[in-house]
Amino acid sequence: MGGLQKKKYESGSATNYVSRNKARKKLSLSLADFRRLCILKGIYPHEPKHKKKVNKGSTAPRTFYLLKDIRFLLHEPVVGKFREYKVRTVVNANNGRWKCILRINSSKRIKKVMYPTFIDALRDVDDALSMCFLFSTFARTGKCHVQTIQLCRRLGVEWLNYIIDLRSLRKVFLSIKDVDYRVMATFTELYTTLLGFVNFRLYQTLNLVYPPKLDGQGEFNLKSECEEDYALESESYSEKLSALSASLARTVPLVEDEEAEPDHFPAEGEDLETMEAREKIELEQNKQKKLFEGLKFFLNREVPRESLAFLIRCFGGQVSWDKSLCIGSTYDETDEMITHHIVDRPTIDKQYINRYYIQPQWVYDCVNEKILLPVEEYFLGVTLPPHLSPFVEESEGDYVPPEKLKLLALQRGEKPQTEEEEEGDEEEDDEDDEEEDDQSEEEDEAEDEANLAEMEEKRAQGKRLSVKVTPGKVKQENRMRTEQEEKAEEKRLAIMMMKKKEKYLYDKIMFGKKRNVREANKLAAKRKAHDDANKADKKQKKKKKC
Repeated sequence: MGGLQKKKYESGSATNYVSRNKARKKLSLSLADFRRLCILKGIYPHEPKHKKKVNKGSTAPRTFYLLKDIRFLLHEPVVGKFREYKVRTVVNANNGRWKCILRINSSKRIKKVMYPTFIDALRDVDDALSMCFLFSTFARTGKCHVQTIQLCRRLGVEWLNYIIDLRSLRKVFLSIKDVDYRVMATFTELYTTLLGFVNFRLYQTLNLVYPPKLDGQGEFNLKSECEEDYALESESYSEKLSALSASLARTVPLVEDEEAEPDHFPAEGEDLETMEAREKIELEQNKQKKLFEGLKFFLNREVPRESLAFLIRCFGGQVSWDKSLCIGSTYDETDEMITHHIVDRPTIDKQYINRYYIQPQWVYDCVNEKILLPVEEYFLGVTLPPHLSPFVEESEGDYVPPEKLKLLALQRGEKPQTEEEEEGDEEEDDEDDEEEDDQSEEEDEAEDEANLAEMEEKRAQGKRLSVKVTPGKVKQENRMRTEQEEKAEEKRLAIMMMKKKEKYLYDKIMFGKKRNVREANKLAAKRKAHDDANKADKKQKKKKKC
């Protein structure tokens, strides 16, 4: 007996997906509202494994969502708010005000669902920061509301001041990237509210006043003639705050007690080595926090003021700039206590003897290497060393550029050789090699002559070698070598005892390691050829000059 005949596209993967138009009709939402709701709730389209079956035999390009995600959205209260809004637009003429109220209420409720705890909000704060700093740089045009730009700017400044007060910056990297404004604009409302909540909580943990205010001394120091240019006092105060050159006010005064040192005890399940490693990392971080302490910087007009002021203040330094450039200047260019003058031009007319004139990259590289680098490579008009990313960590077998090796040597306290010293060493090595070759040739000739003389003497005498028994000597074994041989033998036997699947994975891993080593050797060979060519050109130029 035959069973009931199954109809096509009514079971299996065809029923697990739904097209975007069907989902939108099911929710009774417009395309713009549907997109915004999916982004806020974290629902994304999926590519079916058998697209032709899901599309009922058609090959037309369509966007599909999981049916269970759309059913989840059916129970979302925001969808009901959208429907209420549609009804009220017919009755209520002031629909613009209703839309604003709806947006505020719905977004706050969604954030509470997405981030039930403060830790959950902190895990997603990186995207919120990227969004707010992006929108704070936009021009005040019709594409973006002025209130949104001002809000993003305020939240970004609050975050920068918090990082400065805590001195928790560790790495920096300069790069240029492009963004899609239409995609990013959807997230602005979500992330501004999220970052506002996070900033409020973080300021509370450090006993800082929120909204942030300058302390009495900092506010007094920032009073200048430039305040007359601002029509509102609130504008003047926000510009002072965004200058990042003064400390913030606290609810409880900060008491620094350097003599008291807390006792260190290992945490639960932590051995002594792990505790020592953790303490070492803490000492390095505390040392890095005071990297620019005792140094006074002055920023020239052409350098990125906000970025450099933020970095210098994060590591305990003092910074200022020309009063005509921006509000918030704390001292003038003529101050004799200035140690570093940051300039981004080939030359400068008036220079002071008691300070260094350096390019901005010196500050960023010092932060990444956690030490004050030599300023000679960053003087005005000098070709700068490459700006290496601090987020790249080379593993065993990877190519490490020579510049990174020099920086690692500086971190260890060693003094790397300059180019002139390296050239002098190479010339001496060449001369030594020539002398050694001559000496080795002479020694080889003398040995050959001595051997020939011995053989002729033995033949002339015709003596036979008498058989003698000599006492043997105990041969001392090399322990390091035997240990290495034992380990190699154990490894070989372990590989032999592997299962087929494990052996396949092991071979894949070893193949990848060998490929990385080959690529690293290729890069090293290319770099050596490049350096040799540069050195040859320099030698030719020197010969021509001579």
